[in-house]
Amino acid sequence: MTNEQVLVEQVLVEQWLDEVVIGLNLCPFASKPRSKGQIRFVLSTSSTDVDLLTEFDQEIRLLESTPAKEIETTIIIVPAMLADFEQYNQFLDLVDDVIYHNKWDGLFQVASFHPDYCFADTHPDDSENLTNRSPFPLLHLLREESMEKALANMASPDEIFKRNIKAMASLSIDKIKKLFPYLKLS
Repeated sequence: MTNEQVLVEQVLVEQWLDEVVIGLNLCPFASKPRSKGQIRFVLSTSSTDVDLLTEFDQEIRLLESTPAKEIETTIIIVPAMLADFEQYNQFLDLVDDVIYHNKWDGLFQVASFHPDYCFADTHPDDSENLTNRSPFPLLHLLREESMEKALANMASPDEIFKRNIKAMASLSIDKIKKLFPYLKLS
């Protein structure tokens, strides 16, 4: 992978974060660490599950050993594998196993984003799936303590998902094409 590819892929993810996640306020907790430079972006060069799990393990250990004021969260960008959403979901089970076996449950969690993201019991074309559609498969490593603090300061945190569904449903097809140029729209 060339440095130019690395730059392009990270730029696309950062643009998605700024314009979609923060710009549409899908995650009200994202703007603060973004503005403070506390989001670590890692472009994975892995091509096997074992390599990616090793990379995931290294990144979560780095997050564990680094104060939140330096690195609040890490986004692992996975352009070379997991293009199939079902394979991606199966890989997330392996990620959960790593978290469990290292006794990191309660400390860290992974938010999942994928170009073909599809919530259970939804149709792939349902607009609510846009909330988790990213330019590449991503593993977003989150500190649970930080999430708990952020949620405790919100009046009604369970309304976030409902608000996001409404926001996605209100987007025109032109706006969707502008915000999600990497999607295969039918």
